[in-house]
Amino acid sequence: MKEKIWFLVLSAALTMGSVAPGAAEKKYDPGVTDTEIKIGQTVAFSGPASAYSALGKTAAAYMKMINDHGGINGRKINLIQYDDAYSPPKTVEQTRRLVESDEVLLIFQPIGTGPSAAVQKYLNQKKVPQLFPGSGGSRFTDPKNFPYSAGFNPNYKSEGRIYAQYVLENYPNARIGVLYQGDDFGKDYLAGFTSGLGAKASIMIVAEASYELSDPTIESQIVQFKSRGVDLIFDAATAKFTAQAIRKIAALGWQPVHILNINVASVGAVIQPAGLENSKGVISAHYIKDTLDPTWKDDPGLKKYLEFMARYYPEGDKDSSYNTSSYSKSQLMVEILKRCGDNLTRENIMKQVANLHDIQLDLLLPGILGNTSPTDYRVIKQFQMMKFNGERWELFGSIVTDRDNP
Repeated sequence: MKEKIWFLVLSAALTMGSVAPGAAEKKYDPGVTDTEIKIGQTVAFSGPASAYSALGKTAAAYMKMINDHGGINGRKINLIQYDDAYSPPKTVEQTRRLVESDEVLLIFQPIGTGPSAAVQKYLNQKKVPQLFPGSGGSRFTDPKNFPYSAGFNPNYKSEGRIYAQYVLENYPNARIGVLYQGDDFGKDYLAGFTSGLGAKASIMIVAEASYELSDPTIESQIVQFKSRGVDLIFDAATAKFTAQAIRKIAALGWQPVHILNINVASVGAVIQPAGLENSKGVISAHYIKDTLDPTWKDDPGLKKYLEFMARYYPEGDKDSSYNTSSYSKSQLMVEILKRCGDNLTRENIMKQVANLHDIQLDLLLPGILGNTSPTDYRVIKQFQMMKFNGERWELFGSIVTDRDNP
């Protein structure tokens, strides 16, 4: 009798276990079906910041690779991309189109600080995730005020503080000139760098010069720095203007210490146009492996990336940091969608984004891990310094972590 009872209990347990997964309720928000996940992206395919178009092209190629391998939990990704020419008004128009007409589940890696900021309030009001903008603006890692926005790029303020720490340790008597773009992008860098210098900021910073994205050149700002006796430049500019700055500094026969922000560390998009010899000695920081660094020639993660580029984006510059960055964001985006399972709601997506622990991606430098919490949306908070040797970037020093508030 007892054996019969135990048999019935065991049979019931096995039956419940076998039906539970199939009985799990599927939860979908707009943009999701049993076979598709629609996500949207605005990209500067044209205009003054079109160098960033590589970010969008890499993302499209990555999603094609995922689809060729069966998609995510049986669903193909439909990445819908529109050109906004890095113009905030166009970003607003195209984002509304993605949300209200195309009905995408989320917005992935919109390009640029200004364009992404222009639609942030709208997307948060609609509770549409704005994931991993091509920006390190602190406003994209502010879950208290913008719970549906999450950045991937290192926070510009965090990065600025890291450079300030490096300057204080290595150039404590520097006369600093800060070149920055006159929007949230440049102002966040300036704020982080200034706060990192602390009480010494007012003494060490002897010149500040801003510019607008529509300006044809920043050569006059560089001449101004030289005339003010600047011997260290913190460059919080975008690609075109940093290349101009490097060329102008070389033309003047001037040799200040030149620190570049992460966004302009691309050899293909910035260093080569500026001139390899002109760029020798410039300093920056990064969190992603440099494809030109022989240190990683046998690295499994880099091999996966190079195979991806060769097959899915052969016309792209495999050595561009824009492509390695977009590859990494795309890899994390896919991981988050996988973790959502059949609960593909916008709320659950943000829950997954806010609970990442020691995430390892193919191209992150050893020792750098992605971590978030419900109160800290910064995925990347660690850096390693590097210097351009005339051919490639060389890493130096240890991994540095910004533990200050976002």
